[in-house]
Amino acid sequence: MEESSDNSDALSFTPLGSGQEVGRSCHLLEYKGKRVMLDCGVHPGLHGVDALPFVDFVEIENIDLLLITHFHLDHCGALPWLLQKTAFRGKCFMTHATKAIYRMLLGDYVRISKYGGADRNQLYTEDDLEKSMAKIETIDFREQKEVNGIRFWPYVAGHVLGACQFMIEIAGVRVLYTGDFSCLEDRHLCAAEIPPVSPQVLITESTYGTQTHEDRSVREKRFTQMVHDIVTRGGRCLIPAFAIGPAQELMLILDEYWEAHQELHDIPVYYASSLAKKCMSVYQTFVNGMNSRIQKQIAIKNPFIFKHVSTLRGMDQFEDAGPCVVLATPGMLQSGFSRELFENWCSDSKNGCIIAGYCVEGTLAKHILTEPEEIVSLSGEKLPMRMQVGYVSFSAHTDFNQTSNFVKTLKPPHLPSQSRNRTIVPRHKYSNRGLFERMLGRYHNLFQVHNPRNTERLELQFRGEKTAKVIGKLAERMPENNKIISGVLVKNNFSYSLMAKDELGSYTSLRTSSLEQKMSVHYSNSLRLLIFNLNQLNDDATLTQNVKVKEMLKKGSVTHVISVFGVSLCLVSIAINCLFFQGKVIVSYYGNDSVAVVRWESNPVSDMYSDSVMAAILHAQSNPVPDKYLPSSSSFPPLTTALEGMVKHICGDEVSLVSSERGLLACFEEDGRRLPIEGNPDGPPTMGGDDPMDDPTTSHLLQGLTEKFKQIVTTNNEFDHLDDMEY
Repeated sequence: MEESSDNSDALSFTPLGSGQEVGRSCHLLEYKGKRVMLDCGVHPGLHGVDALPFVDFVEIENIDLLLITHFHLDHCGALPWLLQKTAFRGKCFMTHATKAIYRMLLGDYVRISKYGGADRNQLYTEDDLEKSMAKIETIDFREQKEVNGIRFWPYVAGHVLGACQFMIEIAGVRVLYTGDFSCLEDRHLCAAEIPPVSPQVLITESTYGTQTHEDRSVREKRFTQMVHDIVTRGGRCLIPAFAIGPAQELMLILDEYWEAHQELHDIPVYYASSLAKKCMSVYQTFVNGMNSRIQKQIAIKNPFIFKHVSTLRGMDQFEDAGPCVVLATPGMLQSGFSRELFENWCSDSKNGCIIAGYCVEGTLAKHILTEPEEIVSLSGEKLPMRMQVGYVSFSAHTDFNQTSNFVKTLKPPHLPSQSRNRTIVPRHKYSNRGLFERMLGRYHNLFQVHNPRNTERLELQFRGEKTAKVIGKLAERMPENNKIISGVLVKNNFSYSLMAKDELGSYTSLRTSSLEQKMSVHYSNSLRLLIFNLNQLNDDATLTQNVKVKEMLKKGSVTHVISVFGVSLCLVSIAINCLFFQGKVIVSYYGNDSVAVVRWESNPVSDMYSDSVMAAILHAQSNPVPDKYLPSSSSFPPLTTALEGMVKHICGDEVSLVSSERGLLACFEEDGRRLPIEGNPDGPPTMGGDDPMDDPTTSHLLQGLTEKFKQIVTTNNEFDHLDDMEY
């Protein structure tokens, strides 16, 4: 028989995008019946439904949780479509900064899609985007949340403002999903955090494969020199950039360079984006998410209020009258401002285009790096390609060295046998087994490296022990060896707790209730016959008088209480020590009224026993047998047994009755005292003897015992007519 997915020890990982490709990051993680989707992006080089991740391979309505790492289109571009146009009913989380920028960036994406003539293939509208905002919840860095048994918390990822890595824990198995991350601090962002706990599964990017980045100072010098050369020869310099992230980094560099070179002050630098002012306001709002350098500067002067960089909201505001530098969106020249400027300038050799970030296959930015002789415009016209094209990577992705050091640092300080379950799942096409073996060096044998394709399901086995925490009253005493602890086992997602039944309301949201049932039946035969029939069910059935027996006797009513299938031992209703029975059924016999009353706390076992008790009573009523024909074992307990039970109930189990020449002695095991029980046929027994009893507590105890003795003997005298039964 196959094991259900809810109990299976197999963790499955399915790339729905970015599996051996770059773009439309989307992955499905499944374990113990829980399903987590990681990112939901679009492919920047495709349009319409072709750009979506392969979500039709999964049951979207069964996904519990969706985690978005950052605001780039290849990680969240399909989110409004998923939230508004599918059966997704789970929860969606991202950081505060990501949510703020998500709304602006995707609004711009919708407008650019219309501008580029792709409105017929639009995945969603601005109204869909607006409605999706209400379905997105926010989370702070290192804040732990739990959804349907899935625990998760984010770490700083660098890359862009608000970007995070997610640590996910399901049933004790930890998975770290890095998203896009950078291990180097730049001019305004922090480097990615290295989590203090090691995951069993690491899902990491390897966008740059074996490439390594230039040193930051070398890279910046090469970039500024290239810009300087283009504008000083009278050309226009186009820098395609994402609206938020690399654009702010590049503007900080250019503003600083222009300030240091007075000969450039007459050459304008523009940031052409419809989001320009909004983006700057977001950066000023979330300055606490940036590095210490920016936080120190912001106290003196806002570094994002540029002296030499102006914002350009639209083409109608731009005067193309001479040398200039324009940073324009989008960063891969798909459409919009950057595409229009590129088509206007590409035929002039004085002009230049600097690609400053990563380019996806199928985009124009990637194509011009191959130095084509002509390009095709958005209108379908072929344009000559004469402008200079340069590439300087300011992409905030990890390179070969950063990724390998990150993986090596995450390894546990000690590598026990289960370290072979440590698994790395790289996300991009340049990720292969040989690459990660090079990264890990001598540690590569301690890891399993996987590189699944899109929609290829990867299963990893994890076996863990289930442990239950004993809480409440059950935890007050240390358990003894081989002692069985009885309680209620409560499962809350993947944690187990053992507690007393009456404490369920204190430790859980569960509420307990009990139903006491009572049934009365006519019974007019002898009490001894009733006891005999009940003894057929349980040989330990006993009889005692009710605590109010004296009052009942004065009223002429005969009352006895019989406890069958019970657990506790007490005087007022003698219960039988029958631990193998699960319930407690009490029969009260009212002789004056010829009524037997059966009471029990309703549960499946007690209900069954009560049916048997009722059958025994009805059998005794319908089949009368004279008492003289009943065996003596059906008699009431002797006086000695009743006395001993009463003494133990009041004084504790350390007291016992023994016979001696002086009669009955009550023996106290704690201090060795022996007190005689005296009596005569005409009066009740007393307790005392020759020993002085000056202790007030002991005197009070003896007084209580004497009163109980009187009740027993009085009852005995009242029932002399019941043959030779003793009470």
